Amino acid sequence: MKLCSTIGKGVLVLLCVFSLLAWMGLSPSQAAVNAAFDFKKMGDMSDFDPNNPMIPTGDTIKVAIVASFSGPAALVGQIYYISVLWAAHDINKRGGIMVDGKKKLIQVIKADHMSKPDVTKNVCERMVLQEKVHVLWGTDGSNLMKIINQTANKYKVIAIDTAAVADDLYDATNFSRYSFMTSFSTEQVGRGIAYYYGQIRKKEKKFYILCQDYMFGHAMADGFKHGLQEYYPDAQVVGEDYHKLFLTDFAPYLTKIKASGAEVIYTGDWIPDAANLLKQARQMGINLPFAHIFLDEPNFLHEVGVDGTKGLVQLSQYGAELPTFKTPEQIKYYKTWNNLWKTKWKAPFNTRLFEHGTGNIGSYIEQTYWLFSVMERAASLDPEKIIKVWEGDSYQYQSGKIMKMRACDHKAIQDLHIFEFVPPEQQKVSFNIPPYYWFKGCSNAGPTFTVPAAKVLPLMDQKLDRCKGKNNWGE
Repeated sequence: MKLCSTIGKGVLVLLCVFSLLAWMGLSPSQAAVNAAFDFKKMGDMSDFDPNNPMIPTGDTIKVAIVASFSGPAALVGQIYYISVLWAAHDINKRGGIMVDGKKKLIQVIKADHMSKPDVTKNVCERMVLQEKVHVLWGTDGSNLMKIINQTANKYKVIAIDTAAVADDLYDATNFSRYSFMTSFSTEQVGRGIAYYYGQIRKKEKKFYILCQDYMFGHAMADGFKHGLQEYYPDAQVVGEDYHKLFLTDFAPYLTKIKASGAEVIYTGDWIPDAANLLKQARQMGINLPFAHIFLDEPNFLHEVGVDGTKGLVQLSQYGAELPTFKTPEQIKYYKTWNNLWKTKWKAPFNTRLFEHGTGNIGSYIEQTYWLFSVMERAASLDPEKIIKVWEGDSYQYQSGKIMKMRACDHKAIQDLHIFEFVPPEQQKVSFNIPPYYWFKGCSNAGPTFTVPAAKVLPLMDQKLDRCKGKNNWGE
């Protein structure tokens, strides 16, 4: 206290801030929040209907969702579509965004890549050259996101990576100034799950890795193995396999897992593979827990049931410290979505998948809000002005989660969270408003654990000139 009386007020404030951050184990760079979701400005969403979207045309801000709107992963496109539509509808009901001296509404355009690389290249070029879009938003498949980023770099348009999580997308070879990774990455996922098992749970030690056989799947496996070396050196990988995309018969792999002595199956699989994998495992009597990021689609979880989904462990980029709903504003936001789902939406948006608007859907929505916030603060559609604002930016989601964009390689720094799936009667710890459970017919998020950002900083490629000499915080 005597020290405080002998120094200036400004210096005192800085010392207090730095002392608090040091006590919390955080970097000062995480403290400043440049912008946040503003509940008071939220538009009237009562007429939001993904089956009959109100999409403006003309002189608009054009966002192309480059995703699988057809083919075996068409459901993923529906998830992305409603997520972006929600944020765009809100902004449009507020009157749009002032850019380049004029207030403009947001136009959302579907760009179906059909999960095929050649189609992705063609549709991206059509979006840029013919539709004149300002943003390429994507996607399911890191191999396809790479093509999106290449297109963005070639034609100098902004790309946002909300769902493709391979670290290689932003290394020295593939980095583009025009693309920003607002998603978590494979290295963060793998290290985060390893941190949970090695530093928090401290029980199971034998892991079997089963991932999809392309750049994302292999990167997911590598991240987990790196994490085990760092946070759980006593653990053992008792098997490792990779399967082709959209596989229908997992029996050969599950037979090997059954004989391996594994205690946990680690996978990066997304639907439809995620659903088939879990259902077939339970049908074969394999009741091991899965450590995952995408085995959370509630329709297939209900097919498996409460017992079959109990014990699943999910690393989420949409978590927060419990309870989930901390303020009246958050409850109102949630109920706005949930009430529309109950009373208005038709197929395919009336299934359990879209009931809550949280989880991966919630993350895609909030990442999109971050994009619109950057545009608003840049007050321009000029990519260079958008880049200037986004590099080093920080933004707070409506959930309270804080995101920071590392300037040198455009990767997001963030806390991550582990959800332990428990039966409905135990979900109250997470879902703290009536009916006090997420779902009645399956296990879902209950106890939640924070993986601090400092433990899962995004992988940085020091060969990237922009990052040379910087630490993992980007400083």
